[in-house]
Amino acid sequence: MASTYHRTFVLGVFAVLCLWGTAAQAATLIIVGAGDGHGVGMSQDGALGYAQHGYSYQAILSHYYTGTAIGQAPPKTRVRVLMGGKVHRVALESYVRGVVAAEMSPQWPLAALEAQAVASRTYALTAHAGEGKFDVFADTRSQVYRGKAAETPATNRAVAATAGQIVTYAGRPAITYFFASSGGSTESIQNAWPGSAPEPWLRGVPDPFDAGPLHAWRTSLSFAAAAKDLRGLVRGDFRGIEVLKRGVSPRIVSANILGTKGSTPVSGNELAARFGLFDTWAYFTVHDSHGTHAEPDHSGAPAAAPTPTPSPPPVSPGGGTSASSSSSQITGGTTVGR
Repeated sequence: MASTYHRTFVLGVFAVLCLWGTAAQAATLIIVGAGDGHGVGMSQDGALGYAQHGYSYQAILSHYYTGTAIGQAPPKTRVRVLMGGKVHRVALESYVRGVVAAEMSPQWPLAALEAQAVASRTYALTAHAGEGKFDVFADTRSQVYRGKAAETPATNRAVAATAGQIVTYAGRPAITYFFASSGGSTESIQNAWPGSAPEPWLRGVPDPFDAGPLHAWRTSLSFAAAAKDLRGLVRGDFRGIEVLKRGVSPRIVSANILGTKGSTPVSGNELAARFGLFDTWAYFTVHDSHGTHAEPDHSGAPAAAPTPTPSPPPVSPGGGTSASSSSSQITGGTTVGR
């Protein structure tokens, strides 16, 4: 009699666990996010918005690169570009003409194109991607360069109007990271790339005019698909994600992957890469048989992804006070990977 009861009890527990496991796998992970890119430096869609509101390229640059000024690149500077496995030496201004047309639409306002020209020129001088062998890749590992074939009258006009100009901080070139869309706020470099040293000109700032196609986005996937994407990080069966720390934007800095046998720490960048997200600005909710509920978030940020609202920009349309011209010629610079 006891043996029969024990078998019945065990079978009952097994059935409940199977049903629970099936229900858990049937749950859906919903991800609501904002932005497209790493979030550091100038948002291209945000620069477009500033230009559409009448701001100059100097004002745009001073907004995204805090405390910077405009300096002058050394004359006759050449850039070593890695293309097809070989290093090509290109005159700086020719290089910038081939970048601006590849990085921004020539239909955008002149001020946005001018801001891109100065940012791209500065990046070319400060990237040092090849550790002495070359300066930049010709693709998104640095910035996209498509040569003379990509040039347009509008983008060439922006390059000519800013000829030789670069972004400086305390008299030295300040590496000018940029990306597609901020979602309403940029991020400080040490939060976007943990382990990076803070840089005073690469601080997260509000981006009220960013309004690109990926300003806000939403995606969802089953728990089974999430577990597959997170293979190697899930201990036991996948149960969700808890966010531990966010940056100022608020992009995810660190989180835990929750499993039935424990949790696994993960960075925001790893999460975005595993799920194929546009950005690390993401919030998680779960929809299951009990309804929809937010995942644990210990960052202190709002419980749901905020919808950025325009506010008075911190710079004037005529140009920021810190973006003044300088006749000094600058060499050197430091970088981390874009």
